[in-house]
Amino acid sequence: MTESRGSSEARRRRPTPPGPSMTDVAALAGVSAQTVSRVAREEPTVREATAVRVRAAMEELGYTPNRAARALRYGHYGTVGMIAHRLARTGESRTVEAVVEAAQAEGYTVTLVDIASPAPHDVSAAVARLSHQDIDGLIIIRAESATPDTLALPSHLPVVVSDSRFVGHHPAVGADQAGGARAAVEHLLGLGHRTVHHLAGPADSTPARQREESWRSALTAAGATVPAVVRGDWTAASGHDAGAALAADPEATAVFAANDEMAAGLVRALHEAGRSVPADVSVVGFDGIELSAQLWPPLTTVEQDFGEIGRQLVDLLLRQVRDDEDLQDTHTVVPVRLVERQSTAPPRP
Repeated sequence: MTESRGSSEARRRRPTPPGPSMTDVAALAGVSAQTVSRVAREEPTVREATAVRVRAAMEELGYTPNRAARALRYGHYGTVGMIAHRLARTGESRTVEAVVEAAQAEGYTVTLVDIASPAPHDVSAAVARLSHQDIDGLIIIRAESATPDTLALPSHLPVVVSDSRFVGHHPAVGADQAGGARAAVEHLLGLGHRTVHHLAGPADSTPARQREESWRSALTAAGATVPAVVRGDWTAASGHDAGAALAADPEATAVFAANDEMAAGLVRALHEAGRSVPADVSVVGFDGIELSAQLWPPLTTVEQDFGEIGRQLVDLLLRQVRDDEDLQDTHTVVPVRLVERQSTAPPRP
């Protein structure tokens, strides 16, 4: 039998059956619709066992909370966008971890985009991708080569950057890189070393440049000679490679490494060359990673408070989101501290 054109058109006009509702989820989980709503908003007032049951019902039914409706009702989506680069690096990974933890404590989830390079066009493309999603604001973990002039950001989107170069354009948070490097150099000079060599990070890294500039200025201020920089790429392997050159220099009695991983490789290279740490060469690292205390000898290091950096980034962002504060001139510098361990000592007489 041939189907008439009228019945065919009627079938095409037939509305699509609605998807599962909040009421359906509530019935399956054995809770009220209000409880389902609270779980969808990730409110901490719901008992964990109940929340697990509700989330399982959502997954079974294929229910997705209407985030647009939530934004209309509550004024926000409950999601923060974050852009990071090279998550294998300690600073980036620890900062991202701290941001996620701080955001969750405020009832927000985080959407992360790990970009391939810090070039302005890559960062801008990631920003455009995130800005089309349901996010309340954006956190950029070091834009590196991008500048306020080259980075395209939506004017309506609250932004905070872990990069002091954006002060005056966007609120910024960062550790006291200069103060930490200066403390490392002054510690080694105070032990009696005539100068301090520097195992620097990559030239395209903003924190590496800040630590290198502070190392140089601290030596100059003390009237000490400024040795040639030996450069690594943040990895322990690069520290080991650079350590071979430093071990062959009898004038190198103290080395400030730009991070703990390179310091670890340096210590191994010195040991292989027959130079003792700290009897022959004192070594200071930077970051204060957990492993630094387990090396032999335990590593003197400049410890960053990554947890506080994450909390400050989230706080500045949410003050813009919730209270519409104008914070573009705000620059929060998180203090660091020198942790003295057995890898540094006075030079041999």
